[in-house]
Amino acid sequence: MLRIAIPNKGTLSAPAAQMLREAGYRQRTDDRDLVCRDEANDVEFFYLRPRDIATYVASGDLDLGITGRDLLVDAASGAEEIMDLNFGGATFRFAARPETLSSVDQIGGRRVATAYPGVVERYLAEHGLKAEVIQLDGAVENAIGLGVADVIADVVDTGATLRQAGLVVVGEPILRSSAVLIGRAGAPANPRVDQLDRRLHGVLVARRYVMLTYDVRVDLLDRASALTPGIESPTVSALHREGWVAVNAMVLRGDVHQIMDQLYDLGARAILVTNIHACRL
Repeated sequence: MLRIAIPNKGTLSAPAAQMLREAGYRQRTDDRDLVCRDEANDVEFFYLRPRDIATYVASGDLDLGITGRDLLVDAASGAEEIMDLNFGGATFRFAARPETLSSVDQIGGRRVATAYPGVVERYLAEHGLKAEVIQLDGAVENAIGLGVADVIADVVDTGATLRQAGLVVVGEPILRSSAVLIGRAGAPANPRVDQLDRRLHGVLVARRYVMLTYDVRVDLLDRASALTPGIESPTVSALHREGWVAVNAMVLRGDVHQIMDQLYDLGARAILVTNIHACRL
């Protein structure tokens, strides 16, 4: 039975469970449950602290896990990223008091407070910088005002919390994080892992694309197909009305309204959009 770790709480928990449901896997119905067995798919889900998931996967106690890229990097374990799941985005950056630092290169020799020491230490090592990294569990933005650190490294969204603390962002992002599927580095091939990979990929595609259906005259088909090339090619079916065909094609969700306008201007009619719940490409 495949053993998979899922965040038990936090911003990644509900989206991870929803994605797995969309992929056809059973999930817990009570948030207090710590384990959920999906007998039909031969999978067992364990609901754990997001910060611990990479450790369990790296040790081989669990086969796979869903956690944040930031937590994977911070753990510095033997787990590796398999797939970006495209939710739970976060950006890590350095911050300091205004006019303290003009670039990240000046962090060397200073004290850096963070809740993610592994992320910061990897960044410093990659850029040849040496600094004292101070680990805090939270409220990192107060560290400078309290005299604990000269610089902080934390998740930055709008920057409002930093501004309230009298801080400004320094340099480019340290790390861009999102939810990822992880596995043990060097783990042997497993057909059930491959199946999960295909299912999750199918969910990602289904979320990005919609199915567009329309009727168009045969003499306009080539021009219409250029607007809706689909994945392989559009599906074309003859209509009872002579000289007309029905066309089906997957198009990017973000482009669909512009494409519909262009098709209508071209002469297509009965233009319909349908959500895709799952797919295999």
